[in-house]
Amino acid sequence: MLMITIPEDVRGLVFDCDGTIADTMPLHYKAWQQVLGKDSDKFPEALFYELAGMPTLDIIHLLNERHGCRLDPEETRRRKSEAFLQLLPEVHPVEPVVELIRAYAGKYPMAVATSGTRSSCIKTLDALGLTGCFQAIVTADDVERGKPAPDLFLAAARRINVAPAQCLAFEDADLGIQAAQAAGMRVIDVRDFYPSPNTLSHGR
Repeated sequence: MLMITIPEDVRGLVFDCDGTIADTMPLHYKAWQQVLGKDSDKFPEALFYELAGMPTLDIIHLLNERHGCRLDPEETRRRKSEAFLQLLPEVHPVEPVVELIRAYAGKYPMAVATSGTRSSCIKTLDALGLTGCFQAIVTADDVERGKPAPDLFLAAARRINVAPAQCLAFEDADLGIQAAQAAGMRVIDVRDFYPSPNTLSHGR
């Protein structure tokens, strides 16, 4: 379990999903590679992890504008989501974070703030048996701006009726950490609690 003490003034917990609750990042990258096909070399793994936390549509626009792709945004987003869901049975939990969620379920209101789609988030939580732990799930479809803008975290705080300053956020990506801090939340970088750099498929 993550050996942390929740500050006394914290009233709510907000978690990213991909890479924080579930080790889904390798699956997302595999889905991207399947969908991009001949353009897959324009989205190397290093760039994928650099953009961790960025909404799918924003990634597609970036690939079109900066890397010479000619992707239909909505069609590519749909196909990538479908490819990921096909791979979801391979998902593994980030054990220390999942243990913490189960330990505090019912003691604090909890929300998920994810740049992913609602369907992929819910199916990921279902696969790990965690859906009932959360009072709110906020996705990229629910806000105007994705991470690193604070919108997802601000919306999550509203959904659980807790002031952002009284929320503790859990993230694994630099863009997500920036977003939570911009929302006025304290943030735990869960990468600091991985037992070793090789515990997860993507390391740190």
